[in-house]
Amino acid sequence: MSGESGGAKGKAGQRARLLQGAAAMNAPLTEDGAGTLLDYLRLLDKWNKRFNLSGVSGVSEMLDRHVLDSLSVAPWVSGETVVDAGSGAGLPGIPLAVLFPGKHFVLVDSNGKKTRFLFQAKLSLGLQNISIEHCRIEEYRGPADLVVCRALDTLAQCAVKTQHMLSRGVALLAMKGRQPGRELVELPSAFHVEFTERVHVPGASSRHVIGIRCEEAITAQCE
Repeated sequence: MSGESGGAKGKAGQRARLLQGAAAMNAPLTEDGAGTLLDYLRLLDKWNKRFNLSGVSGVSEMLDRHVLDSLSVAPWVSGETVVDAGSGAGLPGIPLAVLFPGKHFVLVDSNGKKTRFLFQAKLSLGLQNISIEHCRIEEYRGPADLVVCRALDTLAQCAVKTQHMLSRGVALLAMKGRQPGRELVELPSAFHVEFTERVHVPGASSRHVIGIRCEEAITAQCE
């Protein structure tokens, strides 16, 4: 009984921590959403032990460093179709899809092992608002209103790899840990930085969110 009680208390504590952390970052997560995300973390932890999908292990650590970190970009998410470039194990796409059930999220990754997990997660969690594309982000030619990338590449590489979408007026939200001062300087002149915001992620380190647009698209909109 004591083991079951401890397990139940542990899950309740994780749920409370997740809800409180999301609220602190202006990410309006529901009770049901928190439950879905904890189920996602348990599934990810199970797969991770066999297939090494993430360098972070254990549900508690993943809650802070994966889920809450992914939700930190929530205040800047807009549009109907959001593309998660280099989604990996579904980050930030799956947490954002749970947070925004009215939006559609396209999870793009070229790694077959990781996309197999994404298909399993979609099925197990009943996520109807996500689709998975097994390809390089440069090859994705579907709809997009916004592109989000987390731990994919440098800012310059992220911008260049998604330029075929950005040139159509699509914005890029790049998620970085430390202030990416050098990367901002190295960003090609074809791209414009709209904002750089620092966000504190409860239980984890600070996160920087950078909004980038293509100068070509900005010029076209001004004409």
